[in-house]
Amino acid sequence: MRKKHFFRFRNLIYVAIIAATLSIASCKQQPKEVEPFKVEHADWVYNSTIYEVNVRQFTPEGTFKAFEQHLPRLKDLGVDILWFMPIHPIGVENRKGSLGSYYSVKDYYGINPEFGTLDDFKSVVSKAHELGMKVIIDVVANHTAHDAVLISEHPDWYVRDSSGNVVSPFDWTDVAKLDYSKPELRRYMIDMLKYWIKDIDLDGFRCDVAGEVPTDFWNEARKELNKLGKPIFMLAEAEKPELQKFAFDADYAWECHHILNSIAQGSKTVADLEQYLLKKAATYPKNTIKMNFITNHDENSWNGTEFERMGNAVKTMAALTFVLDGMPLIYSGQEVGFNRRLKFFDKDQIDWSDSLNMTELYKKLTALKKNASVLDAGEKGADIFRITTTADSSIFAFTRINESQKLFAVFNLSPAEQTFEFTGDAHLNTPYVDYFSNIPAEFSKEQKLTLKPWEFHIYLNR
Repeated sequence: MRKKHFFRFRNLIYVAIIAATLSIASCKQQPKEVEPFKVEHADWVYNSTIYEVNVRQFTPEGTFKAFEQHLPRLKDLGVDILWFMPIHPIGVENRKGSLGSYYSVKDYYGINPEFGTLDDFKSVVSKAHELGMKVIIDVVANHTAHDAVLISEHPDWYVRDSSGNVVSPFDWTDVAKLDYSKPELRRYMIDMLKYWIKDIDLDGFRCDVAGEVPTDFWNEARKELNKLGKPIFMLAEAEKPELQKFAFDADYAWECHHILNSIAQGSKTVADLEQYLLKKAATYPKNTIKMNFITNHDENSWNGTEFERMGNAVKTMAALTFVLDGMPLIYSGQEVGFNRRLKFFDKDQIDWSDSLNMTELYKKLTALKKNASVLDAGEKGADIFRITTTADSSIFAFTRINESQKLFAVFNLSPAEQTFEFTGDAHLNTPYVDYFSNIPAEFSKEQKLTLKPWEFHIYLNR
């Protein structure tokens, strides 16, 4: 059950999205409990870090075999779930760039020959499992390539305009939209998903533009996949609560991501982060999971690297994605501070040198996520309890507490040095140790703290 102290802010504002109205609540009133959704998460989901694999750009060869050599390094990094961007053959008709988009799928049962063979991929899956990691692949259920197997075998499975031409969603001219009013298409897609779980031993799927596919299809698909008797993980590229009711374990924290970008750029403050967390509490039940991130393949290629968008706040925002409730994401190259936009439709390559010593930061963060039970995702995690300060627009301080552990975090989410006092007291009367420096710390009511621009500390009870 949600603890009654989920959020207590001075002049708390509770955002009720469903009613599209605002109501002011005193610090003693709490957001109404949201009825739990029905998806049951696998035990290994709760303290996992997910890692997005861009096979094409990961190595000079851009193959599964070359990527396989990185598995021990990723295990050492603390990765739990490997998410592979689409591994299927890419369409040629209307192709963008020299190699095309991963998301223009020609054959859902096939393997992109540029990456290797099915046996090569099976080897990666097997070795990842031996190392204790799970493997999911990207499934693009909304659309296919224009020269896909399905478009020749089942032309009636596609959305068409008044002239009979297939429809491309948005401005994605290299793909054709599927029509989920066709029962045969639904059966085909569910059988395809079952194949990758049963025959290839995958552990789930990241589902591209999941909100563009009817929710009742995903509900039906998850029900069928659950019958296979294997715990799986389903991630929706969407921010739509209903998708997690019966089908998905997690979705994207897009809104949180944009707020973190805006805070780093000076156009938003901690108040906006407060409002997001309150809104999430009002619309998403406690047993749902948001995937938190500072970058991914879309952000990197189209909107800029995390360094372009967040500047000197990169490490701060990265740490925040690990201590907020949810599941943190690391994208290919993020763990070494790779600071260049990767080409999306052509061959490119990640520079794996780590001049900023980012790898050690991410190792510490993944270990914290793994070992601090208060940071578990979903209903197993501890609630966030805001500690107010005399610099509330810049300082985001909070505790997360369960029966055996107390975490206290304080973040300066501003480009200016902040000297402040705590006006809240939930962090007091506890001996702590600074997680990164291992230095003991205790706090008093009248104590003043000074944090440098973007400085943060994460404390655990001793």
